[in-house]
Amino acid sequence: MNTTDTTPEELEGVLAAAQDAGTEWALRSAAGRAAALTSVADALDAAAPELVPLAQEETFLAAGRLSGELKRTTFQLRLFAELLTDGGYLDARIDHADGAWPMGARPDIRRMLEPLGPVLVFAASNFPFAFSVMGGDTCSALAAGCSVVLKAHPGHPRLSAAVGRVAGEALRAAGAPDGLLQLIYGTQAGRDALADPRIKAGAFTGSIAGGRALFDLAAARPEPIPFYGELGSVNPVFVTETAAAVRGAEIAAEFVASYTLGAGQFCTKPGILLVPAGSAMLDALSAADRPDPAPLLNDRIQAGYTASLSGLLEHDAVDPLGAADGAFDSPPAPALTVTTASALLADPEGLITECFGPSAMVATYSDEDELLAVARVLDGQLTATIQGEGSDAVAPELVRLLAKKAGRVLWNQWPTGVSVTYAQQHGGPYPATTAPTSTSVGTAGITRFLRPVAYQGLPAHLLPAALRDDNPLGVPQRVDGTLGGR
Repeated sequence: MNTTDTTPEELEGVLAAAQDAGTEWALRSAAGRAAALTSVADALDAAAPELVPLAQEETFLAAGRLSGELKRTTFQLRLFAELLTDGGYLDARIDHADGAWPMGARPDIRRMLEPLGPVLVFAASNFPFAFSVMGGDTCSALAAGCSVVLKAHPGHPRLSAAVGRVAGEALRAAGAPDGLLQLIYGTQAGRDALADPRIKAGAFTGSIAGGRALFDLAAARPEPIPFYGELGSVNPVFVTETAAAVRGAEIAAEFVASYTLGAGQFCTKPGILLVPAGSAMLDALSAADRPDPAPLLNDRIQAGYTASLSGLLEHDAVDPLGAADGAFDSPPAPALTVTTASALLADPEGLITECFGPSAMVATYSDEDELLAVARVLDGQLTATIQGEGSDAVAPELVRLLAKKAGRVLWNQWPTGVSVTYAQQHGGPYPATTAPTSTSVGTAGITRFLRPVAYQGLPAHLLPAALRDDNPLGVPQRVDGTLGGR
């Protein structure tokens, strides 16, 4: 497997092939693209005995976790194949000519979504299957009709090459053009590819610093392009006074299970828990059983985690909560810190910050007005959670505030475990993402890599099939304002 840094000469060949393949793939029928995605899913499932052990070697993640993640990846491919078969993703709209239109005579206008062109995807470290070579962004882009250049993550290069080989063979067997999915390696190759005019969109999952640098590069191009970056989130959890009184011990145990899941290396890890001062929850959290230490993904993440945790504990308003032995070891023991809501409000930039790894912060509040105040100072988040009771007077306003700050608002559930569904939203205002109007999980992700095109006054034989009156594809169409089609 060639996992060395991609040279400029190699990159030129990759980008040229991606452009040619993208042109051909955009013309492939939705049924043809769906069949190809299904073939990749079948091939990845069949290759699990090879891929899962390789992923274990490179990421230190457990076999059970990796097997489940691979299953999620292949499920996602099949779900997008179903989406293509339905055709509703095209958002086909037909306005027939209307001389009596109130705003003046209306011409015949027909609009649908079409592929953007070659897409550059930057793989993530913490999900070596689901957010890597054949992860959500790659799946969405291929489904949309785009070719993909995948910048492999240095945390699992051999796995990336293996997945790329399996997927590439399946795509070729399904009749896909050569160059539809290609891998590149190295930071400079990724930056050079993003700056190349043949790339029409970028997608990234990783750190705020890295994602922001790439976002700025994409925006500074002579032809700026969309850049879908998932960056950072603390995913706060707000426990109301009533909920703490009724089921505080249960909430405490569930919180520990959630923030330590996957050694705290999920982007949806609940990083801050707000609880009533004087409640029994602090004692419950301090005494709660925590899982054994687990290795982090790589040395760089281990070093970043210990630096972040050290910085928090050096803050005057932060103390350890419960057992602290082994928190800085490798692998690190799960840790909790404690502060107050007033401290969060006094220094939100210093305290409301992501610490990627098995630790979380507990903040006590004196009255529920402080919950609203903390919600107001939050930056953009992937998720925000309320542990409450239906009678809570603070709940309606808290929900309203959190909906402005987060892409997903949860009630009496936990944000870890992002289900791949039609209605899922995995995104949020900056710095959670660079594109709050899109999602990186769920079928709505396909819209990232599509753009609307309107056709005005064209004869029927020149129109895309999805916009013809006889609707030969049977796709849903909104005709003169009324949704019809099938």
